[in-house]
Amino acid sequence: MPLLVSNYSWQQTKTAVFLSLPLRGVCVRDADVFCTENYLKVNFPPFLFEAFLYAPIDDASSKAKIGNDTIVFTLYKKEAVMWETLSLSGGRNSENIFLGKLKEDCIPAPRSVGNIKINFTPRVFPTALRESKVAEEEEWLHKQAEARKAMNTDIPEFCDLKEDEKNPEWLKEKGNKLFATEDYLAAINAYNLAIRLNNKIPLLYLNRAACHLKLKNLHKAIEDSSKALELLTPHVADNANARMKAHVRRGTAFCQLELYVEGLQDYEAALKIDPANKIVQNDAEKIRNIIQGTELKSYDF
Repeated sequence: MPLLVSNYSWQQTKTAVFLSLPLRGVCVRDADVFCTENYLKVNFPPFLFEAFLYAPIDDASSKAKIGNDTIVFTLYKKEAVMWETLSLSGGRNSENIFLGKLKEDCIPAPRSVGNIKINFTPRVFPTALRESKVAEEEEWLHKQAEARKAMNTDIPEFCDLKEDEKNPEWLKEKGNKLFATEDYLAAINAYNLAIRLNNKIPLLYLNRAACHLKLKNLHKAIEDSSKALELLTPHVADNANARMKAHVRRGTAFCQLELYVEGLQDYEAALKIDPANKIVQNDAEKIRNIIQGTELKSYDF
């Protein structure tokens, strides 16, 4: 039985859907793509991806590019509307309807169609949703309060510092000012000291990642962005902007290392947080074009 692929990502505009499907460890020549206006299948043994699309696409003008260990689809919608999901989730009945449509169009039904995995999104009632959000926000506030208390001032070299210099928030602001003057090494030193005092503040890692990006310390930028994302939990409105920046900074570092698939995944994660961000939308489109081989790699994010 084939292994169903679930670690894909997708974004959309009113006129198109962009789907990224990883092909890690699989010979791209073995990938078999089958597409109609309502159905998409990618078979790359032992893996299988199938979707009964939410709405019809123009399969004649849609395209796929296989390369860099991924398949990137650009699917053009027949109707300019936003989709609620990538694929229908109507259970077995939806499957039967589309199998009938495939037969009507004289297209042989895929042999492995019985392996389709139908995902149901449980309905969350508004009251329960509000209670859940309040609990997450309270957890985040409590976590931040505890982080501010987690001071480590017992390190010998800190004894000669002034009181404000032992304050991670003061050091963070000093680092921010140094960053604004493009003194990135000095800013990193300020953030380093702040982290030694308190290693639970996510913005210290997020801001240090920005410095490392400027200095082309790309692996360090990835490490700091990842640490920031680790600390930016639970996911609430108060930390949404920081999470978006962490994904963009890590995605930028990946792309500058020419790891475009990983970079695109971070940019798409950022767009899930801030779907209307035009800059991130445009950069994500550039990355897709690079993966598809339609754009040169010599541009800055």
